[in-house]
Amino acid sequence: MSVTPSAVVPTAQPAHAFRGRLGRDARSGHYAVPRRYRLHLSTACPDGLRIAVVHGLLGLDDVCPVTLLDAVPDCPDGGHSTLRPLYDASAHRYTGAAAAPVLSDDWSGRIVSAHAPDIMRDLTRHFGAGRPALYPCGAESEIEAVERLCAQDVEAAAQHAGRADGDAGQRAAALGSLFGALGRLERRLAFQAYVLGDQLTAADIELWVALVRLDTVHRHHLDAAAVHRVADHPALWAYARRLAAHPAFGTHLDLDGIARRHHAHCRGLEAAGAAVQILDWAGHVGRRV
Repeated sequence: MSVTPSAVVPTAQPAHAFRGRLGRDARSGHYAVPRRYRLHLSTACPDGLRIAVVHGLLGLDDVCPVTLLDAVPDCPDGGHSTLRPLYDASAHRYTGAAAAPVLSDDWSGRIVSAHAPDIMRDLTRHFGAGRPALYPCGAESEIEAVERLCAQDVEAAAQHAGRADGDAGQRAAALGSLFGALGRLERRLAFQAYVLGDQLTAADIELWVALVRLDTVHRHHLDAAAVHRVADHPALWAYARRLAAHPAFGTHLDLDGIARRHHAHCRGLEAAGAAVQILDWAGHVGRRV
């Protein structure tokens, strides 16, 4: 496989030391009170996009306000300068990156959590009453399995397949993992509307964001033949188009921001797959299919 050499600059990761949880009792310290908490998100970031979709599906505009951040962090360490006061107030002499996403407490001016999976689950559990059950009872293990599949066999595999500093065998193995995962998802979505059946769940948010990134980021470092094979999953990409037309998904899709963020962190030239767009994402946003 012919791939142009690339070097990726590491991006800041959320500071997992900030992992407070929302709760309903005195032990949590963070009661689930409407308008007490605020989200700080960049929807060009995959974690920010996931949380924004959850927020939209649950209709939380009046419950948990959102402060949108620029697609490209403005600090050399990958943090956002606008988040620095929150980090400084939350940890004495904090020296890490002021990274997004963040769930903050407006009452105290401090961070509750910078861990996206916890934030998604807490918003659903404590503010999702009467709204879509994104984490249905008994489905947590299946959702976690989809999270791992998307993280390891879709996103990480696609990234490794596009690395020119690995040998041909490593790239081929990564492509094998990617095609295997896409094939399993294709077979599932050929007979059901959503990943876990007839109900939209958090598993669909994980998969949709992974597919967005596969087409808008990772394919830029794959050759054209590999991208054509990725595209040859009609049920999977029809599913991606359908979710893009859903307001809670498509309205948060910042294609320009994703491109700017990618180019800010990637120092390599594009491979031939960059010219093979799989979906016209902008054309499907807001269009019911």
